[in-house]
Amino acid sequence: MRQKRTTSETMRRAAELRRNLTPAESKLWAFLRAHRLEGTGFRRQHTIGRFIVDFCAPRQKLVIEIDGAYHLDQVEYDSQRSTYLQGRGYRVLHFFNHQVMNQVEEVLRAIAEALEDIDH
Repeated sequence: MRQKRTTSETMRRAAELRRNLTPAESKLWAFLRAHRLEGTGFRRQHTIGRFIVDFCAPRQKLVIEIDGAYHLDQVEYDSQRSTYLQGRGYRVLHFFNHQVMNQVEEVLRAIAEALEDIDH
C-alpha cells in the first residue's frame, strides 16, 4: 500500500491557513499567484509530509517561509523542518514579516535569483 503524502488533519489545517493569511503572506501572494513571478507556479500553505509551508513552487522544489517574531522561540523546530524539506530536495528561503512588508522588491529579487539558480 502506498504511503500518503500527508494526513487529512494536515490538509484541513492548510485549508484553514489559506483562508487566514497573515498580512505579509497576503502581500507576497499578490506577487506570486497566477505565475506572476518568472512564470513560476506557486502554491500557498502547501503540505509537504507533516509540514505546511507558506509558499511552494513544487516543480522547482523551492519553499518560501515568512517568519514572524514567534519563530525566534522555535529555532529547533524550524531547523528540523528545514532539514526534512532539504532532505526531500527542497531549497528553503526565509524572510521576516517586516522584510515583506517594507522591502518587497528585495524579497522578490531574492526569490527570482533562487529560481534562476535552480534553472541553471
